[in-house]
Amino acid sequence: ALAVMAERENVIDYTVPYYDLVGISILRRKPKIQTSLFKFLTVLETDVWLCILGAYFFTSLLMWLFDKFSPYSYQNNREKYKNDDERREFTLKECLWFCMTSLTPQGGGEAPKNLSGRLVAATWWLFGFIIIASYTANLAAFLTVSRLDAPIESLEDLSKQYKIQFAPVLNSSEYRYFERMAAIEKRFYEIWKDMSLNDSLSDVERSKLAVWDYPVSDKYTKIFQTMQDTGFPKTAEEAIEKVKKGEPTEFAYIGDATDIKYLAMTDCDFIQIGEEFSRKPYAIAVQQGSPLKDQFNNAILLMLNRRELEKLKDTWWNKNKERKACGRDDDQSDGISIQNIGGVFIVIFVGIGLACVTLVFEYYYYRYRPQARQKHQQQSQRNNNAKNPISNINSMKFNLRPAPTQQLEPNNHR
Repeated sequence: ALAVMAERENVIDYTVPYYDLVGISILRRKPKIQTSLFKFLTVLETDVWLCILGAYFFTSLLMWLFDKFSPYSYQNNREKYKNDDERREFTLKECLWFCMTSLTPQGGGEAPKNLSGRLVAATWWLFGFIIIASYTANLAAFLTVSRLDAPIESLEDLSKQYKIQFAPVLNSSEYRYFERMAAIEKRFYEIWKDMSLNDSLSDVERSKLAVWDYPVSDKYTKIFQTMQDTGFPKTAEEAIEKVKKGEPTEFAYIGDATDIKYLAMTDCDFIQIGEEFSRKPYAIAVQQGSPLKDQFNNAILLMLNRRELEKLKDTWWNKNKERKACGRDDDQSDGISIQNIGGVFIVIFVGIGLACVTLVFEYYYYRYRPQARQKHQQQSQRNNNAKNPISNINSMKFNLRPAPTQQLEPNNHR
């Protein structure tokens, strides 16, 4: 079976076509989109994150110092604000919490009482607003930048780029197609040049031909020149291996559409791009004047009437055992995928895990810390008693008051 071509009909005969029109197609390795669970962290560079972290700790420390030494802060004016509903003492822990929550929609809560502390808080709010606005804008652009890359969907797209090399097999029918198309364009150019420089034409006729832009496209001339610079694979196996390897430069194989379709169907690493071009029917080639031509024609027409060829086609393409169930292409046009934003869920689980660990620590600290302190005090007291045994003896009290005497009655001396 061969594709029906005019030059082949000069030496052989074709039967009636038994297959649909088949053209030339392009095979390339399926592009892999770079994804990262923590892609939202790569929006800003590491230096920027470190500067933001440093500014966070510095502002928290500064707010704590201002609240501690300002005479107008709450902790230095408790009597003045004792009836105030908002009474917040900005310890170092509270300052860290205030600066962290100020960067969220929840807000930091009550601001300091002193003016200097409020100026620090207002400055941090302005800083946080600018950082959050910049981060949000860059995150949206960063997650959608892959959609802006123009995909290669045709031979013209392939010819306009330089990252992917492409070529057919040497001396194949596809090679001859591009070679002849380039030759035709060159022939048209020569005809146009001869017509423009023909002295037999009048000045008016020559001016109509001597246009500034070349009237015939040189697309295939440039494409064939690019293929020559790339180098033609000698066999289809070599071309497929270059496509699969993709190193050092990605390669696209231009070949028969049925071969390309079968390779993409049986290997999920390949993808068929673009629409078919230079389409021709498939037919069986026989010797010129051979009686087999009529026999093949009758058999093919009979199978077409019985729709047997359609059944064979469906069995081959749709029910083939070699067909691989490849997953859906990674297309991010529908929205942000979990591969790029899944890191935020990991952050939630890490935060919950830290909260659970902190809860256990607080529970045991609250329960066992007083008992340990009491045991420590008792142990210290025993150690002191062991060192000073005399101090444990009660001092003796001496009663120096005179003892009571009985009242003597006077004797009656007779």
